[in-house]
Amino acid sequence: MEALELVPLCRAVIQVGEVVMVENTPTGNLMVGEIVGSDWQGERFRARLRGRAAADWLDVAPDGTATIDVRMTLETPGGGIVFVDYTGRSNLETCAAYACPRFRTGVPELAWLNRVQAVAKGFFDPQAMTVTYPTVYELR
Repeated sequence: MEALELVPLCRAVIQVGEVVMVENTPTGNLMVGEIVGSDWQGERFRARLRGRAAADWLDVAPDGTATIDVRMTLETPGGGIVFVDYTGRSNLETCAAYACPRFRTGVPELAWLNRVQAVAKGFFDPQAMTVTYPTVYELR
């Protein structure tokens, strides 16, 4: 069996704005955090948040399990549009975040992103309201 290979893709910093709490849902408490900034920078991929339709839906189950659900639209320096979504888990005690990003684009030069399954471990800074993923990796 072949081992997984982690190929660096970029660094990602997500800025969260207002958070709306939806308490006592059947699955627990839902925190909807508006994403107000997103910067993805690397040798292979560069893009920033495009538009305002972006959020992190953090679902905290009664047992404390936190599930991440993020969706946003990015724009590359060349004007290419890329939709990114990811799910994952977050440890609310340590502020660690584990994500599995996927990308969708119709830009021919970026079509390789459509086949990428990425993974990342990051950290939430509650003072700055940012999530930083030092390295987002492509799984191969």
